[in-house]
Amino acid sequence: MALAPTDRTAKPGALQKALQINLDLGRYGTFAEIGAGQEVVRWFFRAGGAAGTIAKSISAYDMAVSDAYYGPCERYVCRQRLQSMLDAEFDGTVRELGPARGGATAFFAFADTVSARNFKGTNECHGWMGVKFQARPREPASQVIVHVRMLDPENAQQQEALGVVGVNLLYGAFAHHAEPEHVLDSLLDDLGVQRIEVDMVEFSGAAFREVDNRVMSLRLVLLGLTDAAMFAADGTVLQPSEVLYKRPILVERGSFRPVTRVHLDLLRCAREKFLQEPAVRGEAVVQLAEVTMSSLLAGGAVDHRDFLARADLLAAEGLTVLISDYFEYYRLAAYLARHTKQRIGIALGVAGLRELFDEKYYAGLEGGILEAFGRLFKNDLRLYVYPHLDQATGDLTAVQNLEVAPGLRKLYGFLVDRGCIEQLNNFDERCLPIFPADVLRKIAAGDPAWEEMVPAGVAGVIKRCGYFGYRPDVVPAHG
Repeated sequence: MALAPTDRTAKPGALQKALQINLDLGRYGTFAEIGAGQEVVRWFFRAGGAAGTIAKSISAYDMAVSDAYYGPCERYVCRQRLQSMLDAEFDGTVRELGPARGGATAFFAFADTVSARNFKGTNECHGWMGVKFQARPREPASQVIVHVRMLDPENAQQQEALGVVGVNLLYGAFAHHAEPEHVLDSLLDDLGVQRIEVDMVEFSGAAFREVDNRVMSLRLVLLGLTDAAMFAADGTVLQPSEVLYKRPILVERGSFRPVTRVHLDLLRCAREKFLQEPAVRGEAVVQLAEVTMSSLLAGGAVDHRDFLARADLLAAEGLTVLISDYFEYYRLAAYLARHTKQRIGIALGVAGLRELFDEKYYAGLEGGILEAFGRLFKNDLRLYVYPHLDQATGDLTAVQNLEVAPGLRKLYGFLVDRGCIEQLNNFDERCLPIFPADVLRKIAAGDPAWEEMVPAGVAGVIKRCGYFGYRPDVVPAHG
């Protein structure tokens, strides 16, 4: 179509983008917006030439009216409602206008359902937004949907930001569908991360058959559009607040390069301990494997194949993955507490606990390590700690004998005595000698012993995909 820009460094503004779409006579569609007025379509009316683009604009603001158009839904602002809006409007436009215009027109439907700041300022300010479109006339539909959080303090500012994001999304889908990463790059043009957070994106349909939405989730965090993104074991992207809402949460942080038997034993031990908590009994626990950007950027830049290797291995064990930019544990705790008032547990090894008591990581906080720990433990969070085996001496380091700086010993003892830091004693001793770095070395050397150090499903994926340098023809060196 006519929209592909030749110079990405000269970014058009929202009004110019709307005008370019209006002047592209090969596109025609519908706008349906619920909850914050007609904020996106307004740009197209303001730009001029909207008659060439807009077949219909609708705001089914009342819940009963919205249900009549799109079917009943449990919540006013949810993914299900957005999808029903996109399907109904796109199918209706193609059905009604396709016979007359289908040969020369690529149809689309844009929709959003949003909860902007209410009069009292007591609601969650967020929304779902998407576009379902034909990349070319008569082609099967493609779709991009996003979940956004509006961060401006005033309703009018949130509505303005929402309108700009919608224009950017529509323009990006039309102009950059062949390079979907550029759809994300341009989502916050004329805005910035201080006004809008985009914590979920999903590409689907004919134009995006080659897109891996796990990589797109990673890109959201890498671009700073959000600090955390989530996907399920089957690769389905998840909206974090919908998964975590009012649920107990257990997180294991790791590089998972690769996933080993000790990773799974740590999670098993922590889960058994977590489920014994009176506040957790009988509750459906959300279990997460968290991969931090600091881990993914350890080599200086994100290696997508390396990232997908870790994602595939975690998927082989049925784990939901959280990608986060929360290097500090207290920031991770605050993020999780934003979504739930239930118990939160973090599973980690002794090395992670030792690092947690390194004061250099809190130099940027006015209150130093005391402020950090106040934030970390304020919601009755628990740390579940797995022991460390010294292979040279055979000594076991655990919560009880971990050495911390002399000035922190009383603080450490207080947290242990209070139950904030708990030792895991239900571990499998056979897992203690397993270290991921040893597994990687054995894979590279062609030493088959690595297969006993990882779960069978993980070994199968590594061998099938050739991850971490695995080659079936490598003969181990003997000496």
